[in-house]
Amino acid sequence: MKNKTPAKKPPLSKGILGRVVKSVFKFYPRMLTIALVCIVFNAVVSSLPSLFMQRVFGALKDAVEQGVKWDAAWQSVMIPMFTLIGLYVLSLISGGLSKQLMAILTQGYLSKMRERMFNGMQDLPIRYFDTHNHGDIMSYYTNDIDSLRQMVAESLPQLLTSAVMVLTLFAIMLYYSVWLTLIVLFGIVCVMFVTKMVGGGAAKYFIGQQRAVAKTEGFVEEMMNGQKVVKVFCHEEEAKRDFDKVNEQLYDQTNRANRYANMLMPILGNIGHVLYVLVTLIGAIFILGSVDNVSISGSVFYETEGGIVTIGAGIVLLVAFLQTTRQFFNNINQVSQQVNSVVMGLAGASRVFALIDEQPEADDGYVDLVNVKEENGQLTECEERTGLWAWRHPHAADGTVTYTKLEGDVRMTEVDFGYTEDKIVLHDVSLYAKQGQKVAFVGATGAGKTTITNLLTRFYDIADGKIRYDGININKIKKSALRKSLGMVLQDTNLFTGTVMDNIRYGLLEATDEECIAAAKLAGAHDFITRLPEGYRTMLYQNGANLSQGQRQLISIARAAVADPPVMILDEATSSIDTRTEEIVQRGMDKLMEGRTVFVIAHRLSTVKNSNVIMVLEHGRVIERGTHEQLIAEKGQYYQLYTGAFELE
Repeated sequence: MKNKTPAKKPPLSKGILGRVVKSVFKFYPRMLTIALVCIVFNAVVSSLPSLFMQRVFGALKDAVEQGVKWDAAWQSVMIPMFTLIGLYVLSLISGGLSKQLMAILTQGYLSKMRERMFNGMQDLPIRYFDTHNHGDIMSYYTNDIDSLRQMVAESLPQLLTSAVMVLTLFAIMLYYSVWLTLIVLFGIVCVMFVTKMVGGGAAKYFIGQQRAVAKTEGFVEEMMNGQKVVKVFCHEEEAKRDFDKVNEQLYDQTNRANRYANMLMPILGNIGHVLYVLVTLIGAIFILGSVDNVSISGSVFYETEGGIVTIGAGIVLLVAFLQTTRQFFNNINQVSQQVNSVVMGLAGASRVFALIDEQPEADDGYVDLVNVKEENGQLTECEERTGLWAWRHPHAADGTVTYTKLEGDVRMTEVDFGYTEDKIVLHDVSLYAKQGQKVAFVGATGAGKTTITNLLTRFYDIADGKIRYDGININKIKKSALRKSLGMVLQDTNLFTGTVMDNIRYGLLEATDEECIAAAKLAGAHDFITRLPEGYRTMLYQNGANLSQGQRQLISIARAAVADPPVMILDEATSSIDTRTEEIVQRGMDKLMEGRTVFVIAHRLSTVKNSNVIMVLEHGRVIERGTHEQLIAEKGQYYQLYTGAFELE
């Protein structure tokens, strides 16, 4: 069994936020544009109250100072008020619309991202799943997608709203007073420094938290799958200790991340409070000291009337500026609050895109498998299922197409292979299997038996040598076509959630119920299936946990039988079946193997006696080959295995 390694830890790329936005825009360009316009409009409107309030207070001040009656002053007061109310109504509509659009957009986007991940995962090579923890892969679809959801649905809209409001409010502050705005700029510099120092630490640990969550989920998934083994070997306490280590790492990363995050908000809040007091103090000094104001609006700190300095205008200006300042720093805090969520979302997005970017299984084959009819010795391609297959071989040189009948002639010539380049596990392996022959592989665990079948299916590609299928180099055959021509029954059965009929039909999706039942009879599974509560309509869950291991294997054999392939690979197919059941299955297997090329891997040597050739492997080399009688006569290792003088293990 190959070692599982943790999934790659993708760095938090600076361009990942842009990639998220681009991918959302790609799927929903109009919806995203409308939502962004609504968000920006809502943010701008939310920034305007101080402007209208300044006009109202100014009009009231003038009315009081000039002794103007309400009948004359009401228009100056009420027009700004009604205008602001109208803008708020429009803001309410745009805010509700943006929320609805973002909710629809987010769920649709996540659905498409899950589809991209899953569809891409189906194209990944077997090597990827052999070397990555399955629980960690599951974390892509749960924890990472949820972080991405929170960022797209909540954090980014809030961040955009706050950013627009900050810019708008900054422009309004300049409109009021350049001098007071410079004081606010000093506060912004302090905020940026604190955010970089404290927020940067939080970001680092939030990324670590995402990885620790994935590791924890992977560990729990592994323990759930192996719960029977844990209990039978009384490994509960050791499992608890191992989980405590993983959980402690998650706790440490989460604790550090939240410690930094919880420090950030109080610090920024107090900077805002101090600055609010500072602006009030300096504004009061400017007013009392009759300092000339510099502003776009022409606002002043004082007015002179008849040689007398009045401070009414300055107070109105200061009150409006203070309201803007408080709103400005509230939004600065909002931006800071969203930083942690955005960082977590970006960490999740980095992992999601890392899975999407994984290189798919390479396939440069061009020879396809097609249905054909045979008339007067000529093969003609057709759409309907005829039970007759042929290799469709296009020739680029002259543009012609030739058809080679699928027969199941498999030959390996001087094949070398290693799962890694520095460790070769198969050395100079050669074999041939003509149509209808049965080839058996015998040897100790790790001798290379299953590895040979992995090469025949191109789960892995050879390092050197040749493998030909009906005379065609298998590198030229499309992998999907090659695997369609092969049937496999593995030692470890995999049944999917669904009915018994669905699981048998998995071998050939277009198979009829009658064909599935015939395949079950051939495999010897029909009798026990009919005794199930709902027969072929009985639902299976958790890899067929409501069936015995032998029954699961029989369904697996029936699944291969319904596919009706010309080549069968049986990897310890009867190892989980008791001796009595094996006799039933063996009769079905004999019928299944009639007229087919069969490769058998078995520890029970009684199941390979009738093979056309038996190949004995040791450390990746073929050390003996021949029929059962020939190998017994040679009295070599096979003889020792068969007579019990030497154990397979």
